[in-house]
Amino acid sequence: QVQLVESGGGLVQAGGSLRLSCAASGRTFSGYSMGWFRQAPGKEREFVAAISRGGGSATYYAGSVKGRYTISRDNAKNTVYLQMNSLKPEDTAVYYCAARPAVISSFEYEYGYWGQGTQVTVSS
Repeated sequence: QVQLVESGGGLVQAGGSLRLSCAASGRTFSGYSMGWFRQAPGKEREFVAAISRGGGSATYYAGSVKGRYTISRDNAKNTVYLQMNSLKPEDTAVYYCAARPAVISSFEYEYGYWGQGTQVTVSS
């Protein structure tokens, strides 16, 4: 069982940066692959980035964020991060952190643990 709490969202101008954090409870954080998803108003939730369990040697990114976003993890702090650079108005969404006790995945339905989300708003 793991509980997830996101933070770091806010309002930023286009071209700016934000770093989201997701703090996880529990002592087995390193055993979970972690993912970030987002949901814009009127749209379905979509995959953003994922990182493998353990040392996080493997990462996946959605094409729309590749080269601008970086996912990372600090197992000593039970935290996964999403560094977002060169933000665009279309990045505006609620961002969710998710966890699964298995190999890395970009599929929403494969994640069983979710945070409450944090709002990111990018103004033009």
